[in-house]
Amino acid sequence: MRSAYSVETVRTAERELMARLPEGALMQRAAAGLAAACADLLGRVYGSRVVLLVGSGDNGGDALYAGARLARRGAGVTAVLLAPERAHAEGLAALRRAGGRAVEAGGVEGAGGAGGAGGVEELIERADLVLDGIVGIGGKGGLRPDAVPLAAAAGRARGAVVAVDLPSGVDAGTGQVRAVAVRADLTVTFGTHKPGLLIDPAREYAGSVRLVDIGLELPVEPELEALQHADVARLLPVPRAESDKYRRGVVGIAAGSARYPGAAVLAVSGALRGGAGAVRYVGPAGDAVIARYPETLVSDRGPKHAGRVQAWVVGPGAGDDAATVGEVLAADVPVLIDADGLRLADAEVVRGRRAPTLMTPHAGEAAALLGVERGEVEGARLAAVRELAGRYGATVLLKGSTTLVADSGGGAVRVNPTGTSWLATAGSGDVLSGLAGSLLAAGLCAVDAGSVGAYLHGLAGRLAADGAPVGAHDVADAVPVAWRNVLG
Repeated sequence: MRSAYSVETVRTAERELMARLPEGALMQRAAAGLAAACADLLGRVYGSRVVLLVGSGDNGGDALYAGARLARRGAGVTAVLLAPERAHAEGLAALRRAGGRAVEAGGVEGAGGAGGAGGVEELIERADLVLDGIVGIGGKGGLRPDAVPLAAAAGRARGAVVAVDLPSGVDAGTGQVRAVAVRADLTVTFGTHKPGLLIDPAREYAGSVRLVDIGLELPVEPELEALQHADVARLLPVPRAESDKYRRGVVGIAAGSARYPGAAVLAVSGALRGGAGAVRYVGPAGDAVIARYPETLVSDRGPKHAGRVQAWVVGPGAGDDAATVGEVLAADVPVLIDADGLRLADAEVVRGRRAPTLMTPHAGEAAALLGVERGEVEGARLAAVRELAGRYGATVLLKGSTTLVADSGGGAVRVNPTGTSWLATAGSGDVLSGLAGSLLAAGLCAVDAGSVGAYLHGLAGRLAADGAPVGAHDVADAVPVAWRNVLG
């Protein structure tokens, strides 16, 4: 399990550890890990050109000490100081003793400088590696104006950009990017992941992430957690020797309409691959479903008379069929609400349900439910998913470039690490609904069903696409391959 902790929690853990260590020891641990990561990226350290972008905080100190280690191995290291009078004094002295030099961001410090702001930007652009130590985890609201040209030059650099702990200008706690920020190829983070490294839009600025253990003692429950293969493998439902199709769980699919019969077919396709023993379909697309999946149990008598199920999926392609949505919500079993069902569901009814509810909106649907603009949800995904979960008393799976799963009772928010941009295709969400609903029927709790469903769906998307466009049916067909991949 990959975990992330809030800025406040990390700062507390750092203070407690520093109180037990000799002065400066914690920064030296971080710098050693940072220098090792930079050396691995460079391949050949001797003779390489390294530029440090140094702010006034501890991130700048980490960068300076790491730069000193690289300089001792033969790299030509130049520190660009945004605030020379507030640069980490001991780190700067260590860099100079190792043969490195320092210049001011807007000019030159000492002889042999870069020749003004233009020269500094050229120095950055020509570097083999740029180390971003401008702002640390306390940074808010994007970069200051004097740092913006340096970030732009780093974006034009021919070499790799490595961020110290997290890219400067992103919000460590929320993943928001409110203004200009550094785009890194690699982020070397210390002690634990920060939420902004796992959540878009900040995640896309981080590049690859390397975690350096510095000995922090952290609480048992993180703010965010991301399942890995081993975690998913432990949660996957496996039939026992005495299992039959009903003991494995039956999922009901109330989806599709005369206008959108394909939504029903795709939801059923996901459900058939999600671990439940049988799928019951209710709705007007029965002929289309049977034609594609003859193993489906089809009924035209409505959810109440469809037969026993352990969970329902309602909403994909439902059009304006509010009556069916209401009938499903009245059932005393777990219910997954997606697509049109989100619009048609009565909020008071959802809040009053005793059985678990899993809502699966994309950003536009979440914005409509919250009464805000879509961009507000996309820019603050963590806040949006928590707000929705609390407002509806439900587990919420917020789909998107970073899929998040939050429970109304609080606790760690799950972040899905799998997926591909090729999943942005019509019907992909219907497959996910059926898949997660089937996991609900197989006995997983709402948080696990949502996060395991998203994990398998994202992995199936990667496997199906393999760098090329795919349709939703391709994703459904790849779910068994993803399942086997997880089990190893």
